[in-house]
Amino acid sequence: MDAEIGVFGGSGFYSLFDSVEERQVETPYGAPSAPVAIGEIHGKTAAFIPRHGKGHELPPHRIPYRANVWAMRELGVRRIVGPCASGSLRADLALGEFVVCDQYVDRTNCRADTFYDGPQTTHVSAADPYCADLRRLLLDTAAELGIAARDGGTVVVVQGPRFSTRAESRWYRDFGGDVINMTAYPECHLARELELCYATIAMVTDYDVGVEGHDPVSAADVLRVFGENNERLRELLFAVIPRIGPQPDDACARALDGAGL
Repeated sequence: MDAEIGVFGGSGFYSLFDSVEERQVETPYGAPSAPVAIGEIHGKTAAFIPRHGKGHELPPHRIPYRANVWAMRELGVRRIVGPCASGSLRADLALGEFVVCDQYVDRTNCRADTFYDGPQTTHVSAADPYCADLRRLLLDTAAELGIAARDGGTVVVVQGPRFSTRAESRWYRDFGGDVINMTAYPECHLARELELCYATIAMVTDYDVGVEGHDPVSAADVLRVFGENNERLRELLFAVIPRIGPQPDDACARALDGAGL
């Protein structure tokens, strides 16, 4: 059974289906984070990979991002949703609120972040890195469900596994960051390189250390807030997945047009 829709899970969100088929997928980049779980949601076949592994054994900088995205494509997936736990860089974002990001800033280092290592040189645009159609579906569905979701926002992606210093956090906020995360890159760009649609849902689980009036973040705080709001994320995913249609002829599907030299 191949899949139509792909979902990557983040901290505290390790399973999506009640009844699944698990598939081992070999890729040129090694094994994915875990066997791929495939199941149905209201008639749509979806594939799920917990990006940190089943037991959260993979820290952000050790996640096999290329293998994960490649495995999705091998299973027939053309459209991916990647929810993630994120800290807020702004005081006006509430804990548990969702941000459907439209931009990212990459502050990671030494991550394998391209499928095109040569000999052909390929430059894929990242100007608008998230699928506009998937973003619209997520926002419209959240509104119908009464789930608070911001339309647009910039996620700053840091290397991890450490959290930011106060100076770093203030810097990220001052240059326009809205939320901060350790896994939103390179997953999204790898999907674009394979001409797949990708959108993210950043759930605010904490206030980053540069936000005045809040205590420094801890991993325990992140997991607690994620757990408290996990059911709303599950509700949103179960509602939006049946609405996701075939991949349109959009910027995602044409990402390689004119990219090769």
